[in-house]
Amino acid sequence: MQKKTPDYDNVFKTMKSKHKRLFISVINDIFGKCYPMDAEVEALPSEGYLTESETADGSREIEEQISDFLMKIGNEVYLLECQTYDDGSMAIRIAEYAFIVARQFARWDIGHAVIPMPRFSVIYVKKTAKTPKSTTITFTFPDGQSVDYRSGNVILEEITKEYIMEKRLFPYIPFYIARYEKKIAYGDSIGEAEKDLAYFRDEMLRLHREGELLDDEIVDLMGFVNTIITHITNGNKNEERLVNIMGGTVIETESEKLIKKGMQQGIQQGIYQGKAQIIIEIGQEEGMDDATVLKRLQDKVGLSVEQATAYLEKYGKQLV
Repeated sequence: MQKKTPDYDNVFKTMKSKHKRLFISVINDIFGKCYPMDAEVEALPSEGYLTESETADGSREIEEQISDFLMKIGNEVYLLECQTYDDGSMAIRIAEYAFIVARQFARWDIGHAVIPMPRFSVIYVKKTAKTPKSTTITFTFPDGQSVDYRSGNVILEEITKEYIMEKRLFPYIPFYIARYEKKIAYGDSIGEAEKDLAYFRDEMLRLHREGELLDDEIVDLMGFVNTIITHITNGNKNEERLVNIMGGTVIETESEKLIKKGMQQGIQQGIYQGKAQIIIEIGQEEGMDDATVLKRLQDKVGLSVEQATAYLEKYGKQLV
């Protein structure tokens, strides 16, 4: 029985809804921009439209098409569409999405309207002989004018893992494994896939330690990788081996770090308190004055004058 697992499109949409910050580097790479990673990103609503399609039994049905990703940085609007293969309708779909977006930012007056079309790109997860290098929408007019609305496509199979990490193209990482789909779905030769997964794991851990990837970002990215793996392997013998590369990684979150730090501080505090109580108790038994006890607390426990005074005031009264 086949497992029902999310596909590439669902992973892309989940990623963009939770981690739109990570797409800033993708925008920079595709469109030659240089937005900083802390740039303000506005995710725009993905309005859809109704279209008629043919089902497997030959009947017709109405379905809603919704664009994958719309984001606004400054005054620029970007449309990114994630696609497994080119299905022949991509260009017309981009045109329809683009007009829906442009309508939101149109300006008009009597006898004149300005419709600003967004920048767009199609990201192809897989590559075939027919996968286009670019997408072009040609607008023709009755007077013979024509305008090409064009953008280069991203073909993930042509991008190296080193380039992905160099340019911080984190949203591409979960889909990288798709280039090994046939091998890991039907064969035994998965050594190269394991090696690449380990590379991404180690690089993401390094960037997490250096503060470039946040706790929830790295945890989710690794989870997205494993979601794609389970979608491809569908429970076969390769699934566990591949999932364990990412799944076996333990990420210490910020809250866990704070708890750990607090525990360490608490242990150290307890040691100080224990030593201080013993010194104060001995001092009282031997009839030492406060100044002598304070000096011992500083010398023997390593406390400051303020700390030693606080301990003496607290535990000296308790022991009297």
